Amino acid sequence: MTKVQTSLRLDADKLSEAKEILKSLGLNFTDAVNIFTNMVVANKGLPFDVKLPTKEFKKSIDELENKKGKSFKDVDELFKDLDN
Repeated sequence: MTKVQTSLRLDADKLSEAKEILKSLGLNFTDAVNIFTNMVVANKGLPFDVKLPTKEFKKSIDELENKKGKSFKDVDELFKDLDN
């Protein structure tokens, strides 16, 4: 298999954060890009869904960002609320 070198333009902060996460997984950035590339080939497309968020999803994200959603002190309280 022939290897080629390429270059990418990435946000410096995101790249640094990604490298730290990958390091904790035992991977380097090149390994991750190779895995992604192999998955694109295997899936004949992106290895995840790419679609526009629904109105409900946007509303949920807005609630989370603005701390408008419900919060619970523990899992039991959450399940009690779900039962009601």
